[in-house]
Amino acid sequence: MSPSTPDNTGGIFEALEEALRADEPVALATVIAGVGIGAKLVVRPDAAPRGTLGDPDLDRVVTRDALGELEAGLTVTRHYGPHGEARERDVEVFIESFVRPPRMVIFGAVDFTAALARAAKLLGYHVTVCDAREVFATPARFPMADEVVCEWPDRHLAKVGPSLGPRDAVCVLTHDTKFDVPAIVGALATKVGYLGAMGSRSTHAKRVERLREVGVTDAELDTVMAPIGLDIGARTPEETAVSICAEIIASRTGRAAPSLRDTEGPIHA
Repeated sequence: MSPSTPDNTGGIFEALEEALRADEPVALATVIAGVGIGAKLVVRPDAAPRGTLGDPDLDRVVTRDALGELEAGLTVTRHYGPHGEARERDVEVFIESFVRPPRMVIFGAVDFTAALARAAKLLGYHVTVCDAREVFATPARFPMADEVVCEWPDRHLAKVGPSLGPRDAVCVLTHDTKFDVPAIVGALATKVGYLGAMGSRSTHAKRVERLREVGVTDAELDTVMAPIGLDIGARTPEETAVSICAEIIASRTGRAAPSLRDTEGPIHA
């Protein structure tokens, strides 16, 4: 170990292993170039950082940035000054995020659900299918899903909603206001990154009326992607699944794409 490299390995790998075994989000920041090369810092959302990169101000700034990258599920390389200054390149830090797979909660055990669940699994999502109708919400109908839950949307979201974040998605495919409304209201109370609802423009107009009646604001309605999916002329369940997943990707990456929500006229040509 060089004289400039701090010996900060005590407890770092134990903390990292502990988080990984518990399936909790954790980031490992390592200096890969510049002053203190090899120094490491373990960052967790609900615990004090372990280790040091050699300077308390640098530790503070990298901890902040690592928490942001961890929330987005990104692994990146960042550059800093020796004390964490921005727009300087004295220190190069590799921030590696270890997070659970993104989650997709699909409300409605309908014909389109199986196709969307298959597409989401291909993209690495942990998929939950939820429907209050016991006869439809069965693992036999959705073997590709990680879990099938027979429960009302609001009750299920009361349990899982606090853990949903920007990388996760809620897709409401039920076409029935008694399911749609509690699902959308419950999802709006979370930090989920994508919320979409299936239905024709007339169906969604009626749904909006009901949502306003229960207190949903116009600003909240603007976050709901409905009709769900990109305007690519999708007709089959499989094509619709592609359009939904593409819209989720565009939403996550901030790319402009022709969403059905932002167009007019019939959904199907």
